[in-house]
Amino acid sequence: MKLDVVVPTYNRSFLLRKTIESLLSASVPSGLEVTIIVVDNNSKDNTRDVVLELQARAHLPIAYVVQTLQGLSHARNAGIVAGTGELVGVIDDDEEVAKHWFETVAREFADPEMQFIGGPYLPNCEVPLPAWLPPGYNGVIGIVEAKPRQLFGESFPGNLQGGNAVFRRAVFERVGLYDVQLGRSGKGLLSEEDAEFYRRLLAAGLRGFHVPDLAIYHYIPASRLTRQYHRRWCFWRGVSQGIADKKRKENVRYALSIPRYRIMRGIDGFFDIPRNLFSRSASGMSFARELFFWDLLGFVYGKHFIQIGSYYANQRKT
Repeated sequence: MKLDVVVPTYNRSFLLRKTIESLLSASVPSGLEVTIIVVDNNSKDNTRDVVLELQARAHLPIAYVVQTLQGLSHARNAGIVAGTGELVGVIDDDEEVAKHWFETVAREFADPEMQFIGGPYLPNCEVPLPAWLPPGYNGVIGIVEAKPRQLFGESFPGNLQGGNAVFRRAVFERVGLYDVQLGRSGKGLLSEEDAEFYRRLLAAGLRGFHVPDLAIYHYIPASRLTRQYHRRWCFWRGVSQGIADKKRKENVRYALSIPRYRIMRGIDGFFDIPRNLFSRSASGMSFARELFFWDLLGFVYGKHFIQIGSYYANQRKT
């Protein structure tokens, strides 16, 4: 089997180096041919120099692709299209793969019925995790706990995260690529591209598993371990979901073109804001309720105030 590992990157050469070195250090089993495809999404730092340096001494081929259209989904798609492997892996530029990552890929795809796999994001924190972290919001900082091996589907708690996933190339021929109207671009934190792609996988009846030993270590900087970042991330997730709702509505009751449950929990969350702003002893549960308000605010903005074409045109200028 041949595996292409797509690594989108934007202005994070210091982390990208560690990502690529982890891939070069991982054990590649006999019968698996690996190519690393780095997609430079308009970086202004020394990303190109880092890739060229690593190319010169690497024992695995490293391809360097430039994608001028700004956005994570654009970059992922460019890497997928640039490869030729039967398998396509996607990781992010702030991750390091576990030593047995390639061995896990080879083992799982020895099953001809396997179409895709995903795995946990283990935290690699710059500073200790704060006590106020809200339960149920691990996605804000990019932690995915290792669960027992489990089939992806309606009963799975969560979805397939695109920063640690491997697919048969035929999957993209079946369901298409990542939605370029979603995903991070410029300074925005649009984030619904993984959930939207996951829904397409399930709708197509494709078979995939959460595999606990397909592990990566995700770098979490101190700047993400703040209440301000959590509020901003939840607002932009709401924007993403509001944009997605224009195409595919939830199967729930709506009021003013907004799901009623979002309105109710957002109103409840509004009244937790003063407590979380002014009390050092505010609990993680209180902060979790407040974040419903920012989700609602973002959803309304994305649903009613963003014209997606002009939004992305502006983001590409940043």
